[in-house]
Amino acid sequence: MKRKNKKYVIGLIQLSFSNDVNKNLRKAAAWIEKAAKQGAEIICLPELFRSQYFCQKEDSKFFELAETIPGKTTETIRKAAKKYKAVVILPVFEKKAPGLYYNSAVIINADGKILGTYRKMHIPDDPLYYEKYYFTPGDSGFTSFKTKYGKIGTLICWDQWYPEAARITALKGATTLFYPTAIGWHPAEKKKYGERQKDSWVTIQRSHAIANGVYVASVNRIGLEKPDNKSDGIEFWGSSFICDPQGVMLVQGSTDKEEILLAEVNLEHLETIRKNWPFLRDRRIDAYKEITKRFLD
Repeated sequence: MKRKNKKYVIGLIQLSFSNDVNKNLRKAAAWIEKAAKQGAEIICLPELFRSQYFCQKEDSKFFELAETIPGKTTETIRKAAKKYKAVVILPVFEKKAPGLYYNSAVIINADGKILGTYRKMHIPDDPLYYEKYYFTPGDSGFTSFKTKYGKIGTLICWDQWYPEAARITALKGATTLFYPTAIGWHPAEKKKYGERQKDSWVTIQRSHAIANGVYVASVNRIGLEKPDNKSDGIEFWGSSFICDPQGVMLVQGSTDKEEILLAEVNLEHLETIRKNWPFLRDRRIDAYKEITKRFLD
């Protein structure tokens, strides 16, 4: 009997990570098992989960963390996906060729086969987020993936601030947008700016859900990570969440606990929201040519 994909359960795995890449990989596989046993059908890990967030400084030694696709990470998680019949969004520091590296997410279907790879399109260059040193801007474009349980899209971290990325991914049929993320506070700024920074992060992603009539699932890491003793590091704020097409929070994580967040995606609910808020219908696609310009004055 053919499955009617009207509902599926998504799971976000919010974790802390050490400098031991193999330990992190084993840990991720163990938590995937936990999430699947709790009912998660589509599971997402945080951005660059195999290591601590190395982009806090520019150091060529960190290129040694990169790996090919397929490689050790994809092969390990492919086995877990197949064993537990779960779709997995798997962030990878990808080595495409010598000198060519991407911040990527591999989509593994429930049979353990790789459906495709998304490469982060927007690359930041901010204090302690020196990603332009490491990553080539993505060449995969925005797309969606037809998994066993539903059609999904993934973007990565800095992509979450761009409505164009969310819109195109939704227009390609994604019913849930996943955002594997590594974001946190500069400790010295937390008291003054911390709450408004996190609120902006949540608000922009909820707005993508509302504007596009999709579910949004954003998964972050936790913990204080320092590149060296001279740095205050980044205090990752966790707070992973899932919201529905009205932007309603279905579940939100803590700022400091390792945990699995589960929520049900209901495509009938999605369709009801789109019928009543027909933003896609009412788009003036004939009037948007200027959006491809860098700036207009």
